Amino acid sequence: MKVDHSISQIDLPLNLQILNISVNLSRLSQWVYEGYNKRTDLIDKFIKQTENYLADLDKQNISEDFKPTLDRVKAEFSSLKKTIHSQDRRLWAEKALTWANILTHRAKLA
Repeated sequence: MKVDHSISQIDLPLNLQILNISVNLSRLSQWVYEGYNKRTDLIDKFIKQTENYLADLDKQNISEDFKPTLDRVKAEFSSLKKTIHSQDRRLWAEKALTWANILTHRAKLA
């Protein structure tokens, strides 16, 4: 059965799943920085996709080395979702990009 990767990525290796989440956070960072109202539908789509990708990880065997990072990124992502309309777009974008970079470097630990 073929998986729709716009919804789930559970069939991919863990490191690629982490990298896909990283790419989504990087894209979101740029788009929110440019202005949420300019790409509302696309931002909402990528927020939902990233939520799904993070949920996919709950169903898998994550290494003990990566679990603390995953817990932190889930908490930060939850916070980012709640503050997406904040006045300080630069801070929002910086946080999302920071986590994108962290995930890129730690994906091999998953």
